[in-house]
Amino acid sequence: MRLSKIFTSAALSLGMATAAHAEDPAKLITILTSAEPQTQLMAMVLTMNAMNAGAEAEVLLCGPAGDIALADAPASATTGQPPKDASPQGLMKMLMAKKDLKVQVCAIYLPGKGMDASVLLDGVTAAAPDAMGAAIVSANTTVMSF
Repeated sequence: MRLSKIFTSAALSLGMATAAHAEDPAKLITILTSAEPQTQLMAMVLTMNAMNAGAEAEVLLCGPAGDIALADAPASATTGQPPKDASPQGLMKMLMAKKDLKVQVCAIYLPGKGMDASVLLDGVTAAAPDAMGAAIVSANTTVMSF
């Protein structure tokens, strides 16, 4: 009888832990700095797959990778890559539109380029360092960096 109570208690505890976990989904922050189009695309592919698996995701673009957030992006950001002819910017825009992916450029990206937010794609903003820092250390957050 006592063993039965232990198993029941353990099962209830596991059930509650699973329910709590289900209410607090995994979070992913993809930090992308690479200028290499294949690396940029792979970062977007992995972010998409994490979102498809249930993660809430956001992308932080810094340095040369920030260029994929430009409305007038370089060809490296918009040219399709094998095997599916997808481009880094094209996949990012699709994820923004269909999966509500939050995309930000580093706070120093625009000033470093001598530009303002008007050059960015619709929906892309400059990150606030304090908010991004808090998001990075938030519970259940995984950070991928490319």
